[in-house]
This record gives sequence, C-alpha cells and structure tokens, in this order.
Amino acid sequence: MANGPQFSRRTIMAGSAAMIGMGASPVARALADQPRRPPFPVEDDHGRPIDPPPPGYYKVSGISGPGLPVTAETERGGWVTSEAAVDRRGVRFKGPGPAPENALPWNDSDSGRVVSQGLIPPVKPLLHLHLRDTIVCLGGDGHYYMTGSTGDDIWKQNDGIELWRSPDLQHWDYLGLVWSIEKDGGWERQWTVRKGDYFRAIWAPEIHYINGNYYICHSISRSGIAILKSTSGKAEGPYVHAFSPDRPLRNGIDATLFGDDDGAVYLTYGPALEMVRLKPDLSGYDGKWTPVTLDDPDLDPAHHNRKCVRHGYRDIGFEGPTMFKHDGHYYLGVVDRFEPNRYSFALAMADKPFGPYRERHESVPCGGGGNIFKDKEGRWWCTIFGNDDEAPFREKPGIVPARFDAKGHLVADFRPRTP
Repeated sequence: MANGPQFSRRTIMAGSAAMIGMGASPVARALADQPRRPPFPVEDDHGRPIDPPPPGYYKVSGISGPGLPVTAETERGGWVTSEAAVDRRGVRFKGPGPAPENALPWNDSDSGRVVSQGLIPPVKPLLHLHLRDTIVCLGGDGHYYMTGSTGDDIWKQNDGIELWRSPDLQHWDYLGLVWSIEKDGGWERQWTVRKGDYFRAIWAPEIHYINGNYYICHSISRSGIAILKSTSGKAEGPYVHAFSPDRPLRNGIDATLFGDDDGAVYLTYGPALEMVRLKPDLSGYDGKWTPVTLDDPDLDPAHHNRKCVRHGYRDIGFEGPTMFKHDGHYYLGVVDRFEPNRYSFALAMADKPFGPYRERHESVPCGGGGNIFKDKEGRWWCTIFGNDDEAPFREKPGIVPARFDAKGHLVADFRPRTP
C-alpha cells in the first residue's frame, strides 16, 4: 500500500498560526486561512487502498451520540454535510450544543416548503441528533430500533454503527456504538482515497428483524456492501458478518434487505437495478443476482436526478432503495430528485419480488433515503431526514404518517395522528 503524506491538520494549523504571529502580510494571512486542500488529486476517486491518515488529521467526531430532546429551538435547523467541492471545508450547522469544528454559515437550509405547500403534514424531528439515512425497524421484542449514517461528516470518516431504542416512537434510549469499524470490521477497516482525501465511513446502515434475528446491512463508498448478524438475538448485538467478512458482497452503496412472508429474504442496493435471494438465515446466496425490471418508466427529467440520464430515465431511482409488501403487492422504493429538488422515494409496485414493477410515482415528498415501516397498530410511516432545503429540518431523524390511496400508492397521511 502507498504511504500518505506525513503531516497532520495540527501541523498545518500550527504553521498558519506562526505565520500570523510573525506579522505575515494580509496576503499570507489569507492564504493561511484558506481551507486545507486534499492531499491527493481530486481525480483520485476510485477507492484505492491506502495507509491510515496521520494522527489528528481529522478532528470531526466519528459518532453522533445520544442527541437532545426536541424543543422549540430544535424543531428546525440541524446539519448539512455536503460533498460538493465548495463545501468540502466544513459542515453547515444551526442549533444548540457544540457545533462541528468545521462549521459553516447556515443560509436558508431548512425552508420547510414541503410543509408550507401542503405536500406533507407538519413534522418534527424525533431527536436533535445528527443522523442521515434514518431507518426505523419494529423489533421482535416490541421495541422500535433506529439507526442511520452518523458522525460529524460522513464524507470523511466515522466510527461505525450507532443504535437507538424506543417503546413508542417518542422516547428514545441511546444504545451506543453497536458495531465498530476498527474493532469489529473485516474488509471495512481498510482506509481508501475518495475524491482526493482519506476516507473510511459507514454509509446508510439499516437494521432489520428477519426470521427471528436482527441483521444490519451497510455500505462503504467506493468499496461495497455487507450484511451483519446479531450473535445474541438482540438488536444491540454483538454483530459479525453474516457471510463474506473478507470482501464486499457487491461494489456499491445503500444496501437494503426485505424478508417475505414465506421466509425468503432479498437483497438489493444502489439504484436497485439488480436483486438476489438469500438463504433464510442470511448465511449466503440462494440464487443469482437478477435484473429488476420496470414496465412503464417515467421519462420526465424533472422527476429524476441527472445521474439517471445514463439509463435513459428508465430506472426507478438512483440510490437508497427500500422494499416492503402490502396487500399482496411488492413495493420497491428508490430515491430520486423531484422538481424542484425534493429528495423523495420513487415508489413502484409489482406482483413478484423481481418485478416487473409498474406505476412509478413520487411517494411521501422529501421522504427519501430511509425506509417505510408499519407500527404496532398497523399504521404506516415514512422516515425523513431532510436532505434538501425544501425540508423543515436537516439531517435529523423524523417520521411522516403515510397511507395507501385508492390506486394503492403510498402517500402522506394528513389525518390527525401521533406515534
């Protein structure tokens, strides 16, 4: 493996302070104040393995922690972690508590237009907590479990997978880091280069209760996807790889699982272009990777992310799939961008797990990147975390009540309801 440059952010900051303390010119001080440039060419973006970064290189926290109760002050705001070149130097933040060390101005990041325009009912976060890709699962013990992408800045690094538990979708207990990259990881422990910088972060972990046990699927950008299983039968683990600890199952991101009524289990990821059946105990494949088909694609570019042009707008979406079953129909949701910039699930229906799927439509607006689940009372919810400025808050966990309309489409439910 190649050795990275032997310097740290602390060294750079010390040098900058020295320049200023020595009476450097305004030009020199401006140069010293510029954001740190990535140590490798930005074009170095294929996930090549590399030695770990120097100690102190990243100062962002790798965990999000318990979070804070939601108050009038924390109903809005949150975090915006962006991988855009202009924002690589930090994270926009608005709210109480300590700000990330690399905090940027907030701007108009939580307009809430999705609510003010009547597209979803008013919604508050479950916690004031930095959490992307919110997943909520009803466990076998009657508790709800929540996880997602955590840490100050997942475009750089995080520590692993954190978990929260609730009896009622209102009061949440923090179970801590239930799986650590460094302590529990296999292939995941390898640092790589992403967009010219050191990178190691778990993306979009999902907890599932399937066939009597808990499983967590996850991904690492530029590396691949994996499935973990609880060795205790409890949601808090410990977790080990269900299979393939030494290599990813597939090169991609955003893995998701679906357990069918007959015990069959299915795995897909990314834009859900393919799917595979797993053994009931998730110890390996029970079939071959098979293309997922869509009969009636939506060719309107206003209903797609620009990445979808490579498939002629004939895919369901471009990332973050989820799958569930209702009234004998299979539903496959994949995140896409809907005009003006809503980050929502495009949902389609089928009579078989692999399709063909039909009736692609925007489901709960701004409710993409998480999952759709049924509570103990049989009511449906769509998670939301605020990944666009139409949302009422940013990068916090929330849930939106949902129902099925006359067409069998899942839509936001405006009838009064509390968790």
